Amino acid sequence: MADRRLAPLSALTLGRRPRPAPPRRVVVPPPPPEPERQSRLVDNAVYAGGRRVATPGSAAESHDWLTEGFDDRMVWLGLYRPEPAELGELAEQYGLPDLAVEDAIQAHQRPKFERYGDTLFVVLKAARYLDAVEQVEFGELHLFLGRQFAITVRHSESPDLARVRRRLESEPALLAKGSEAVLYAILDAVVDGYTPVVLGLANDIEQIETEVFRGDPGVSRRIYELSQEVLEFQRAARPLTGILAAITAGFDKYGVDEDLRSYLRDVADHVVQVNERVEGFRQQLRDILTVNATLVAQRQNEEIRELTEASIAQGEEVKKISAWAAILFAPTLVGTVYGMNFEDMPELSWHLGYPFALVLMLGVSLTLYAVFKRRDWI
Repeated sequence: MADRRLAPLSALTLGRRPRPAPPRRVVVPPPPPEPERQSRLVDNAVYAGGRRVATPGSAAESHDWLTEGFDDRMVWLGLYRPEPAELGELAEQYGLPDLAVEDAIQAHQRPKFERYGDTLFVVLKAARYLDAVEQVEFGELHLFLGRQFAITVRHSESPDLARVRRRLESEPALLAKGSEAVLYAILDAVVDGYTPVVLGLANDIEQIETEVFRGDPGVSRRIYELSQEVLEFQRAARPLTGILAAITAGFDKYGVDEDLRSYLRDVADHVVQVNERVEGFRQQLRDILTVNATLVAQRQNEEIRELTEASIAQGEEVKKISAWAAILFAPTLVGTVYGMNFEDMPELSWHLGYPFALVLMLGVSLTLYAVFKRRDWI
């Protein structure tokens, strides 16, 4: 008898119902945590006697350094496109004016200087020349300045405030003069940034002058675009004259340091020079546009004159051709009539008919020639 292998015991062999498979559990992953809002605080430093003594991790920690009663301390906060909530927290901590904070949040403000009690609010327009595209790029900067704090809110890449901070930190005696030294250094950096712009615009104007006298057809568009850039640059630089005049007017009242007074006067002189150059650019571009319009009109007149002369010359040629065609048509007409070979035609049997026909053709031709010659058609 062959061996039989025992079937494995199962629920069926035991007469039991199979257990249903357990339901599959669907594991739902938890939602990813919301990313923390990145702080727009670029640099945060506490200074005492013009030297950095701390670099706190938050604006609140910086403010705590001012509550210890040390008058020689100053906090300098540098922000880049801050969120409204972040700027609102600073407004509560440092008592910033609401209207100025609203302007700093919205941006796109004109350059101005305002005083709210012990707090100064300054808006500046920085500029830099992009040589690759021959354009002027403008940036906006807001400053809140108090007795022990300086808050800078930057809405563009320029000016480079990190370089300004390094400059002041390398001159502790200047930085020890407080937030007014920060205001001077930033004003100086903004005005110094105008110099490459002025040189770039001057170079563009020289190129445009060459293109105008060369007869470049696209120069009118370039003159217009450059005029708009000069106008925008003037809107950024001209208000600095009033800003520095307002600062100068408060020297005695607010006890501004003598060194800072001389530094700010030097910045004011540079602003005057820049504004004079920019105003000169506007007048120069206006004159270039007038000259270009005159040259374009002259070229158009020359073209019209040439077309007129060509038309007159063509008319003269047409008259000559018409005159000779008429002269040649007369004998052709006579010869054609007498070449029709009809039997009953006058003068066919006349012995002088042939000479008469030749004389008639010659006479008509000479008559027409005399008429056309008298009228200068030939």
